[in-house]
Amino acid sequence: MSRIPSVAPQDASFLVRMAYRAAARRLGAVPEPFAVTAHHSRLFFVSLTHELAVEKASTSLPASVRELAVYRVAWVLGCQWCVDFGTMLQRLDGLDVDRLREIGSYETSPRYSEDERAAIAYADAMTATPVEVTDAQVADLERRFGRAGVVELSYQIGLENMRARVNSALGVAEQGFSSGESCRVPWER
Repeated sequence: MSRIPSVAPQDASFLVRMAYRAAARRLGAVPEPFAVTAHHSRLFFVSLTHELAVEKASTSLPASVRELAVYRVAWVLGCQWCVDFGTMLQRLDGLDVDRLREIGSYETSPRYSEDERAAIAYADAMTATPVEVTDAQVADLERRFGRAGVVELSYQIGLENMRARVNSALGVAEQGFSSGESCRVPWER
């Protein structure tokens, strides 16, 4: 269970309950980070709107490149929930989730393309503290994906850093999305 309990449907406002229903229809369950954020209704709706807008706007990169970079951030930061959810997203996009077992050796694994390796290395450089991104790295990514692609990749990596750090700090654990059998949110009773 997370460090801050989820807002149970019976304790949520009408609009939050409607958002819960929409999330459950779309994903099979209400995501626990979503239900924890519901304690702050303004941030809940800002976050929901932002996530949907970012999803809709992210069209410059191949899904495999974007999803692998985001997954790597979650993996590096140790966000169990993000790794679980990220695996589901890759499965739903028709990507090879078996290769995620080799994310730790992406530099030498034959299961990753050169474009994917470059994006994962960039995710590592952006996630490092302090940030270790180089001009050469950005120039290489621009050749591969164009300027819009570099901006999208940077934004997605930065956003996943925020998600993973917030979820980890709040103790949000995996929820079973990667197996296709998501668990219900452990509503506080």
